[in-house]
Amino acid sequence: MTLLRKPGLLLVPLMAFLLVFYLLPVALMLLRSAGEGWTMAPFAEAFDSAVTLKVFAFTVKVAVLVTLLTLLLAYPLAYFIVTTSERMAALLMAIVLVPFWTSILIRSYAWMVLLGRQGVINEFLSWAGLIDAPIRMLNTTFAVYVGMIHVLLPFMVLPILSALKGIDGRLVAAAENLGAGAPSVFRHVILPLSMPGVIAGSVLVFVLALGFYITPALIGGPQDMMISMLIAQKVELYEWSQASAIAAVLLVLTLAALALVGRLVSIDRILGRSS
Repeated sequence: MTLLRKPGLLLVPLMAFLLVFYLLPVALMLLRSAGEGWTMAPFAEAFDSAVTLKVFAFTVKVAVLVTLLTLLLAYPLAYFIVTTSERMAALLMAIVLVPFWTSILIRSYAWMVLLGRQGVINEFLSWAGLIDAPIRMLNTTFAVYVGMIHVLLPFMVLPILSALKGIDGRLVAAAENLGAGAPSVFRHVILPLSMPGVIAGSVLVFVLALGFYITPALIGGPQDMMISMLIAQKVELYEWSQASAIAAVLLVLTLAALALVGRLVSIDRILGRSS
């Protein structure tokens, strides 16, 4: 009866879990990054290195390009799912979501099998007579892009799909009745109304790409070090203060991206609940 009168008590276990296993570790990390006496020396030591700046620049570059390429693949797919038959839509959704339910580690190993010098792709190209020698694809930046796009594609498709499904069909019919052709209807009606999903999916993919570790570590090369890999390297070298400083900057960058999308689009618009 107490829970019925005070439903807020149902949140206590969740809040306690987040406090102990998330907020407290983050607070300890931020305290460690400040250094002894709050001198902020770990930040100076970490970012005084050209390697750290290069890794940050490479990580942001990869995150931006992965976001753009994922968007180019996801939007046509989401649009086709909305406009096609229910059976085809269900099949395409299964194709998108089934890998989503598979471990990232397993998917990364699968790409190692596909992209290796003796992998499926090289063997097929050799069998078809298209190449004389195996192409180096594994442990390259190209492999990193392919693997990350494969993993992050559902995170882009689902918000766009939700936004497209939330578009009032009467608006499309009205535009068509006024003489607008299909390209014009898409450009002036569908695309603007689906932008909340595009923005939400883009920010989600960008934020996730910033912290990627497993896929670049397995199928990338030495030149493809991401921020998360640098943090792990610092921890292995017992440079915990520098690792905390780098992680703190990554956290600020992530929160800034989330704050930006929060100002650009609301959750209600993404879910199609706004008028």
